[in-house]
Amino acid sequence: MPIYDYRCRHCAGEFELLVLKNSPVPACPSCQSQDIEQLLSGFAVSSDAITKQRVKAARHQSLTSKGARDEKVAQQEYYKKEHEEHRQS
Repeated sequence: MPIYDYRCRHCAGEFELLVLKNSPVPACPSCQSQDIEQLLSGFAVSSDAITKQRVKAARHQSLTSKGARDEKVAQQEYYKKEHEEHRQS
């Protein structure tokens, strides 16, 4: 059963769909637009450029999640300090 990767031209969302012979025209699951483009599947193509792109995306995601985590820790420390100062008053 063929599973294809798509990108929506309307909302830029990427998704996978199982497409059978008699399947209706696929639509974006996020915005329901049928203005989509089929992408090359990652397993079907392998090159240095794709590998570099995946590493870059993984690093970006790691930095983004680390930044969010750091922000939450800083916020918790702030509230803890405020709570301690309020108790001492």
